[in-house]
Amino acid sequence: MNICMAQINTLVGDIRGNLNRILEVCSAQRDEGANLIIFPELTLTGYPPEDLLLRSDLINQSVSALATLCEKLPPDLAVIVGYPRRHGSQLFNSAGVILGGEVIAEYDKQCLPNYQVFDEKRYFAAGAKPCVVTLHGQRFGLTICEDIWHPEPAASAKAAGAQMLINLNASPFHRGKAAERLQLVADRARAHEMPILYVNQVGGQDELVFDGGSFAVDASGELVARAVEFDEALLRVAVESSDLIETGAQASPKSDLEAVWTALVVGLRDYVNKNGFPGVVLGLSGGIDSAVTLAVAVDALGPDRVQAVMMPFRYTASISVEDAQAEAEALGVTFSNLSIEPLYEAFMTALAPEFEGLTADITEENLQARCRGVLLMSISNKKNLLVLTTGNKSELAVGYSTLYGDMAGGFDVLKDCPKMLVYALARYRNGLGQCIPERVITRPPSAELAPDQKDEDSLPPYDTLDQMIEHYVERDASKEEMIAAGFLPEDVHRVVRLIDLNEYKRRQAPIGVRISRRAFGRDRRYPITWAWRSAD
Repeated sequence: MNICMAQINTLVGDIRGNLNRILEVCSAQRDEGANLIIFPELTLTGYPPEDLLLRSDLINQSVSALATLCEKLPPDLAVIVGYPRRHGSQLFNSAGVILGGEVIAEYDKQCLPNYQVFDEKRYFAAGAKPCVVTLHGQRFGLTICEDIWHPEPAASAKAAGAQMLINLNASPFHRGKAAERLQLVADRARAHEMPILYVNQVGGQDELVFDGGSFAVDASGELVARAVEFDEALLRVAVESSDLIETGAQASPKSDLEAVWTALVVGLRDYVNKNGFPGVVLGLSGGIDSAVTLAVAVDALGPDRVQAVMMPFRYTASISVEDAQAEAEALGVTFSNLSIEPLYEAFMTALAPEFEGLTADITEENLQARCRGVLLMSISNKKNLLVLTTGNKSELAVGYSTLYGDMAGGFDVLKDCPKMLVYALARYRNGLGQCIPERVITRPPSAELAPDQKDEDSLPPYDTLDQMIEHYVERDASKEEMIAAGFLPEDVHRVVRLIDLNEYKRRQAPIGVRISRRAFGRDRRYPITWAWRSAD
């Protein structure tokens, strides 16, 4: 029996497009001799549909698309596909087995994730029964995504007579996730002494990136086949007497930095392309964050779809201008140099009556950033380009950014990347082809909004700050626990206060690619107005 695991990139809500992609794959793979083709979770609607699932017209279109699949698929080809299934007043996250022009079996997801980026209990009812279907003499048990992370669904499928388990997934990327999946599925296969086929979707959806990496393990938990990560793939496996046959399709897993870089590229590429933008524009400052963002943009879209704008001011160092131009030339993008000096002076003249008698402070610094935001948003309006902001997770955590200034834009590639990771990504990208000048990586970071300004004048060193953010944001550590871990009490109190106070800024920040277990936004949802604080 020849099985194709179809790791495809769907578009949320594009039911017709997703249907056509399924039919394309099925037609080609049937010609290649496939007997069974397995697609990811909620293939027809794309994942996650979020509150689109509350619309009856979306559910009706999905029902119609399923009927079309039954009508158009070859009658001798078995296909397993995910879709929302309405039963009475309840909606289920389901997988259907199509054969001979009809759905011969349906399975409803039993374990609904409601943590991190998942809200499935908002939409779906939980299934309660196993589903085992016989195809070409093999008895397959069906499960969906979260089911495999819990022992009961696999155990109930085995008890119902399954000889092999199929797991449909829409499992998003975070660092280390691929190894976790493989280990868990291998353990599950050994525990129940049956092979498991793990089919995952691929592609970017808003801030989420799905990394694919579909794989198959045999009854002993040994890897039999693995698809590439972060790209569409049709992974073929063969079954004989309830055993998986070695196919030789063993894509190598990516290293940590390679996986993060690829996730950023895929996340940006799909956000731009799926939303129909012809290209992007960003402010190129000569600093590390904008340099890495530019390189990601070029890798994602190509140089012809990227515009970089240098916007110098009296505090901008000459080497910043030189390095920005060098980066643009190395990557072959359109480059502009627009001074904000006249714009800043015009604003200051207009504000003079309001500022009379008041001393200069951070307001004047923020005004520089807002002048740059006005220029970039104007270019965006005129050319229909998506503005990329360049803030990293460390800056967003402590509010080291300006609302309606450097936070003005539509997508932040580095939103979930701590500062020290940004440096590592710069060196990784230079290893693929030099494009970021060495002194951009080695010089002390500065917003260049005041004379001789350095980030560490206002913040702890980034290697320390990043560790503190990981403790407080990603691990929910208390102040006491952070101090016990070795951080200076004065740093802990200052950093925790900044993180707490700047939720209002983060709520207004652009979305960006999620690469950690706990990103700002979908993962970490704190109120803006609140009185409780971590104990002093």
